[in-house]
This record gives sequence, C-alpha cells and structure tokens, in this order.
Amino acid sequence: MRQHPHFFRGERPRWWPENEEWPPTREAWRRVGRRNPFFRRMGCFFFGFAFLAFMGLLGILRLILSFFFNVEGTAPIDRPGIIFPFAFLAFILLVFAVGWGARSLRRMFTPLDELFNASERVANGDYSVRVQEKGPPEVHALTRSFNAMAERLQVSDQQRRNMLADISHELRTPITVIQGNVEGMLDGVYPADEARLTSIIEETQILSRLVEDLRTLALAESGALRLKREPTNMAGLIRDAVSGFEMQAKEKDIRLDLGLADGEEAEVDPQRIREILTNLLSNALRYTPRGGEITVRLTEAGLGDERKVTISIADSGPGIEPEILPHVFDRFYKSSDSGGMGLGLSIAKYLVEAHDGKIWAESNVGKGTNITFSFPVS
Repeated sequence: MRQHPHFFRGERPRWWPENEEWPPTREAWRRVGRRNPFFRRMGCFFFGFAFLAFMGLLGILRLILSFFFNVEGTAPIDRPGIIFPFAFLAFILLVFAVGWGARSLRRMFTPLDELFNASERVANGDYSVRVQEKGPPEVHALTRSFNAMAERLQVSDQQRRNMLADISHELRTPITVIQGNVEGMLDGVYPADEARLTSIIEETQILSRLVEDLRTLALAESGALRLKREPTNMAGLIRDAVSGFEMQAKEKDIRLDLGLADGEEAEVDPQRIREILTNLLSNALRYTPRGGEITVRLTEAGLGDERKVTISIADSGPGIEPEILPHVFDRFYKSSDSGGMGLGLSIAKYLVEAHDGKIWAESNVGKGTNITFSFPVS
C-alpha cells in the first residue's frame, strides 16, 4: 500500500485521529477526509480564495494593459517594454495575495482545528480539556466561550459525583438504623417497644425529608414548581416555624430572639415559606455555639403594589469566610465542616425566587451570619 507524499511523514499532528496510522497511507487519508468534512471545507475555501484572487489580478492586469494596446490588440511600437514591469508587478501581487490568504486561513483554521479536537474530547466525557485562546477576534471569542462551557461542565460533573456520594451516605445511615432495629425485633433481640418504634419513625422522617428536598430541587430547576398562594399572617407563620426549634435551642442553651412586626396578611404559599424558614433556622442552630443567640426579624415596607416583606435570621456563630460567602446558595455546595448534602440554602433560594423575591447572606468571621430574604406580598 503506497504511503502518502513525504510531507506527511513528520510528527503526528494533534488533529490526526489516534486510531489511524501515521505516516498516513492514501487510504487512511481518504478515510479521515471523508469522516471529517472540516478538511474538505478548508481546502475548498483555500482554492476558491486563490482562484478568485488570481482572476481578480488578471482583470486588473488586463485593465492596466488596455491603456497600452490599440483596438486591434497590437502593442505600440514605441513602448514595447512597458508590458513586462506591469506583468511582473501583477505576478508579485498575486504571490503576495495567495501568501497572505494562506497565512490568514492558517491563523483562523489552526485554533478551529484545536477546537474541533477539544469538542470531541468533551463529547467523550473529558471536561478538563481547554483550548488556547488565539486567532482572529471571532475565533478568540469562540474559544473563550468553549473554555467557559468546558469549565462549567467540569464543575457540574464534579458536583454530580459529589451528590451521588452524599446521597449514598445520607441514605445509608437511616436505612441501616431501620434495618438493624427491624431485624433485631424479628429475631427477638430487641423488644418492639415504643423506644424502638420511635427510632424507626425518626429515621423514616429523615428519609422523607431527603426525598422531598430532592423533589423540590428537581421541580424548581425544571420550572415546574407551583405555588399555592393564600392569605397568610407572616408573623404567626414565623412564630409557628420557630416553635418547632425551641426544644433543640433549649438543649444547646441557645436564645431565640423574635422581632416581628404584625401587619396585614400576605398572599404567599405558607408551606414553601415554612420550608425556607426551616432550612435557615436549621443552619443557624447547627453553627451557633452553646450559649449563643439566634435573632429572627420581620419587617414590612411600602404600600399597595410596592408592599414588601423582609425576613432576616442572624446567628452568633463563627461566620463564613469571604471566599465561601458568594457560593453558599449554589446547589450541592458545602464547606468541609458542614453536614448534609448542601441543598438547604439552594432550595431556599429557589423558593424565594418563586415568590419573585431575592435572598442574600452577610457574614463577619467570628461574629456570625445574617441571611435575609425579601419578596412582594400583594
């Protein structure tokens, strides 16, 4: 089988498929060309550009020479040598145009070739690939967008892996407790008393909340989350939500300070607002040290269509590092010392935005964290 001409016998280029031999045979070159229309388009574009440049220069040469020829097409006898300088100049211009066109095409197609190979690697699951940003401004912008896309895919893939590991861990613990207690009762090792059954119920509640969190996140991200708005007294709703944490706060000797402004009823989804408060209060209790304080504030501002409700929950915990603070509402994001799956604040953000509101966090290291959310209520 004949080898391709000698100028293809150097080092294997990066764009050449790894499953094809190098130096390439003519058959291998044809196979790659058939599989990859990019090379055919590049060749057609180059030869088309060269042909148009050549025809254009011929037209210019003909226009110039028409000034030195008579109608019958014979050269004037007194200026026969004037043709050769213009012909030489036209040849130089043609060489320059072809060379400049080839250089421009190479400058444009080299990064596109790298981008093509990188996109194949991304399609095969390698999200770590990056393309050097070079070439014309348009190609430069394209490679920058590709690198940003690959980086987001890499982060999402890592988050997905972490999520699967976290889900496995979060499910394993309650399932192990439930299975151990049930097997012990069936074998007669444990009595089927109230304490054992209560333990099983508590673990099933943990499983139920985990499944509900995942369901809420899936609904919010797909845009299928629906609110059941109804007139709700916000101050009463907050008092009810805080009362569910009084026992935990008492066990840790944490003071719960409420500052609630009683106002008119608001059109909200009380179940979703309670879920927001539950997530925020759980985080505050987790990070507030023994003997600390959690402050819950409710304020209302504006009238009519401009009326808004603002709720803030502040703790006296260790605070959040400045580099971590912008990411606290990202899904599956959690610090090294946090428990759970990192879904609580992300779900709270989705639910606040579903109420056309916004949520933000402020923190001073060593002094505590304050998370505030606000939304219109009319």
